[in-house]
Amino acid sequence: MANRKTKIALISVIVLSISLTFALFIGYRYFLKKPGKVISVIADGSTITIEKIHQTSSKNGVVEWNLDAGSATYSADKKEAFLKELSLTFFTKDNRKIFLTADNGILKTETSDIEISGRIIVKNDEYLLKTEKINYEHDKRIIFSSVPVEISGRSLNLVAGSMTIDLNSNKAELSGKVEGIIGDKISF
Repeated sequence: MANRKTKIALISVIVLSISLTFALFIGYRYFLKKPGKVISVIADGSTITIEKIHQTSSKNGVVEWNLDAGSATYSADKKEAFLKELSLTFFTKDNRKIFLTADNGILKTETSDIEISGRIIVKNDEYLLKTEKINYEHDKRIIFSSVPVEISGRSLNLVAGSMTIDLNSNKAELSGKVEGIIGDKISF
C-alpha cells in the first residue's frame, strides 16, 4: 500500500514538473514574439536593464525604423529607455535608408520620440552628417538638430547652426549661419 502511494506521488511530481516546464516554455515563446509585453508587465517605479536590444517601428505594415543598442535601461516611472551604443536605420517613403550611429539615446516609449547624443554620424548613399545632438520626432517623421552640424558629400562640404530632415519628403533644411563649399557637380 505504501509502495502504491509512493508511485502515485512520484507520478504526480513528474506530471507537475512537465506541466510547469511546458507552461514556462509557452510563456517564454509568447514574450519572445511580443517584446513590448515584457515592458508592459514591469511594475511602476521599476528599472530593468537589457543587453543587445533590437526594436522595429512600423505603421500600416510599413517599417519606419529599426533600432539596435548595446544596452537599454528602462525606467517605468519616466517611460523611457536609456540606450547605449545605438544604431538606427530610418526608411524613407521612396525606400531609401538613412543610417545613424551614436553613443547614447533616450527612447520615449509612449511617443517613440528619440533624443540622441554623443558622436553622432548620419549617412545615406550621398551624404555624411556629424553632430553631437539630434532628435527624432516620430509623429512628424523628422530628424532635427539645434546644435551645429557638418555635412559632407562628393560635391559639397557645409556647416550649419541647425538642421531638419523630413523623412516624408526627403528634404533637408539648414539654418543658422550656413557656410561651405559646393562643387560644380551637384544637383538640387
